[in-house]
Amino acid sequence: MPHKNFDMLRALAIASQALGLTLIITLETVMRDTARPWQGVVLGAMVAAALLIALARLYRRNKQRKRWDQRVSDPDDEPRQS
Repeated sequence: MPHKNFDMLRALAIASQALGLTLIITLETVMRDTARPWQGVVLGAMVAAALLIALARLYRRNKQRKRWDQRVSDPDDEPRQS
């Protein structure tokens, strides 16, 4: 299967992780010690986003495999039932 040059899910994963890291650092800078619970919330959101993106990637890959298998399979190659 040929690969595209731009992968939207990869871009979303990188952007979500960069945004989360930036937010964690900003919270630490602005709120000091009171930022700890909010940093945990942000970290949880980052993990949830990563899991959702991984599931979307798995779904897309399986869908592409099924399409590829349907295109490649030839009905004449399958054994006939008598």
